[in-house]
Amino acid sequence: MTGKKVMFTRRGALGLMGSAAAFVLAGCSSGGQKKEGGQGGTGTNAAAGGSGAMLKVAASFYPMYDFTSKVGGDRVEVSCLVPAGTEPHDWEPSTTDMRTITDAKLLVYNGAGMEHWVSDTLEGLGSDAPKSVEASKGLSLLKLSAEALSEEKAEHERAGEDPSKVSDTDPHCWLSPRRAKQEMENIKDALAAADPDGKDAYEANCQKWGAEFDKLDAEFKSGLEGLPHKNIVVSHEAFGYLCDDYGLTQLPIEGIEADAEPDAQQMAKITDFVKQNGVTTIFSEELVSPKVAQSIADATGASVEELNPLEGLSEEELASGDDYFSTMRENLGKLKKALA
Repeated sequence: MTGKKVMFTRRGALGLMGSAAAFVLAGCSSGGQKKEGGQGGTGTNAAAGGSGAMLKVAASFYPMYDFTSKVGGDRVEVSCLVPAGTEPHDWEPSTTDMRTITDAKLLVYNGAGMEHWVSDTLEGLGSDAPKSVEASKGLSLLKLSAEALSEEKAEHERAGEDPSKVSDTDPHCWLSPRRAKQEMENIKDALAAADPDGKDAYEANCQKWGAEFDKLDAEFKSGLEGLPHKNIVVSHEAFGYLCDDYGLTQLPIEGIEADAEPDAQQMAKITDFVKQNGVTTIFSEELVSPKVAQSIADATGASVEELNPLEGLSEEELASGDDYFSTMRENLGKLKKALA
């Protein structure tokens, strides 16, 4: 049952606050991390038509920030809109974040239903909106089941939101190294379109980091194949793409969003699943409370460990130099131990 999906629910984001005019007049500090130039990138500081100024890019949340920084190298100045340590599913831009977006030449976002605010934001900004790239465009995306999609639309209706805007896809495609590589390629193309003089540098960086994605993919494949167990119990349903790539099955405690709460029936189902399938580790994550995971572990004799969905790194992790690749390799080590 490769990449099995047991419970898929996603709450819609709240409505945007303020008018486009208020956004444009807002302050200029986003509160998110900012990087001038990428890690080990190739290029020069003369970007955006040779003016000497780096290309300003706004990235929606951490994976988009990291991928853009890497492929952009020292030709780009990347601002991450969602601050470090913040759960991004229900995040919305403030008026100061809107200034960061309007100051940018390019907005990089994941898409696939992850950033509920993007379409309304760009439409509201009108001529002040930057160019944008949906990094997941063209990828093979996993679909929600008909039942889960119906539940999701019902949640939107109860919240007074438009159910027709509910995405039918799982947005967590960056957790597949194969798909993350494709996302970086899409970002590379958008950077080259915004800064044609940097095309060769962006291409070289993309090839370099593409080889790293291939290496990471091979490590996951060799590390997870042949293990006696294939079932993982996770804090929220973020690991479908990873499971799809490497023959695992996830059972989420919560829904597609990390702050959803399981009901008593789902809790009983998970507890029975853990006992019946010899699951020894319940995976929580850094940005949500481990309380429910710990309750299941206490009831089943399992242990609790963090598995990082890379929706955002903490200030401490960023300061220590952690990135997508180091965090994914840490995840791999924890999976190998749990499934041995």
